[in-house]
Amino acid sequence: MSYLLLIFSVLLGSLLVLLLKPSNKIVRLLLAFSGAYLLSVTILHLIPEVYTPTIDSKRIGIFILIGIILQSILESFSKGAEHGHIHIHSNGKKFPMLLFVSLCLHAFSEGLPIHHANDNLLWAIIVHKIPIAIVLTSFLLYTKYPKRVVFTFLFFFALMSPLGVLIGNEISFFTTFYREITALIIGVFLHISTIILFESTENHKFNLQKFMAILLGILLTIFTL
Repeated sequence: MSYLLLIFSVLLGSLLVLLLKPSNKIVRLLLAFSGAYLLSVTILHLIPEVYTPTIDSKRIGIFILIGIILQSILESFSKGAEHGHIHIHSNGKKFPMLLFVSLCLHAFSEGLPIHHANDNLLWAIIVHKIPIAIVLTSFLLYTKYPKRVVFTFLFFFALMSPLGVLIGNEISFFTTFYREITALIIGVFLHISTIILFESTENHKFNLQKFMAILLGILLTIFTL
């Protein structure tokens, strides 16, 4: 079921673009909600799961910091696509291969610890992927790439997280070091979620709608997960 849900989250985001064409304002609110949800799941559920009495807390902390650094490196190639802001310009002639590779690596890494965490992680990734798929699909369609290129990109992107789930569950290395891998993903999530929340505010002014989206994401995490 986790494989299908991860694929469906990308499909849903793409279909929303093709059928409804959501405005930038709606997308920003979805990003704010997903950022708050992702941050809340990370703080309330993932961090307590990796910090156990028998674990070396400094070792876990180092892996969290590595995750933050790793995501910073990936963003230098993806130009911010993981948090909903693709800061590149394209004439539609040259496909952004670095964007493709970095996004696929990011999606693959997200799936690695899912089998060894509870369902909170799965739902956090699903909620995160929907607005990202909206932004990514909008970007690819705007740049006038051939439809087969757009759909091929989205197809492989949708498969990366399920592939990470499969490998994370079947290969002994990832099952043995699942706490360290989860800590790595915590660092990735902390980096992404905080940037989403910061970038969704224009000129650092109070925005009631954005505030309500963030509050909803936090409350949903507290009372339903």
